[in-house]
Amino acid sequence: MEGERAQRRRGIYLLPNLLTTGALFAGFYAIVAAMGGRHDPAAVALLVAAVLDGLDGRIARLTGTQSDFGAQYDSLSDVIAFGLAPALVVYHWALAHLAAYGWLWAKLGWLAAFVYAACTALRLARFNTQLGVADRRHFQGLPSPAAAGLLATLVWMASDLGLPGEALAVPALVLTLLAAGLMVSNLRYHSFKELDLGSRVPFVAVVAVVLVLAFGSIDPPKALFAAALVYALSGPVLTLVEVQRRRHRRAARERLRH
Repeated sequence: MEGERAQRRRGIYLLPNLLTTGALFAGFYAIVAAMGGRHDPAAVALLVAAVLDGLDGRIARLTGTQSDFGAQYDSLSDVIAFGLAPALVVYHWALAHLAAYGWLWAKLGWLAAFVYAACTALRLARFNTQLGVADRRHFQGLPSPAAAGLLATLVWMASDLGLPGEALAVPALVLTLLAAGLMVSNLRYHSFKELDLGSRVPFVAVVAVVLVLAFGSIDPPKALFAAALVYALSGPVLTLVEVQRRRHRRAARERLRH
């Protein structure tokens, strides 16, 4: 009986790490697929990695199997799945074609991919140093899975529209650098960690979710790209709103003093 319980506990402990390994495998597969010119599967693999990355942490918290090993393994996996893999996917898909504009553009292409990968590592290192002290409700900077999702859905949407990577090389360059900059910025993003799936919600909210899923299923590439872009832009908007609120509060205190 004791051995059976220990085996069950060991299995639960391994589950989050197996999901992390799945995310790492999806990132590795995305690199291999992109190198082989199969950009559609590469983009989908990055999205699968993002889903698995979101599940491993939640399952670890729900089962009480969080550990320092799991946190470090998750971070190392994220560097590959959401740093190196998206950088190489977007490079092979579009940025490599910048060489057609000259040697300077060719260097800009691979440098942008490197900057993206480096910013992902910096973003994750900063996140690790803020564990336990940061506000759980918000992320500082665009999360790396969301940045990877932005690039992945761009590739998937363009492929769905029949647009080759060389036609979108310059927009891909801009979006890659934008995502990299947002990751290392001080902008605030909703983390959704406080979302309680077991709590009661209004009936209208359930209807809204159903409608969103219905519209998203009609054209997943465009819907997912729109969602990723809106989330990426929500950081600057949320930060500006917070700055305005602080200014109004400061002005109100000044008026009360006088």
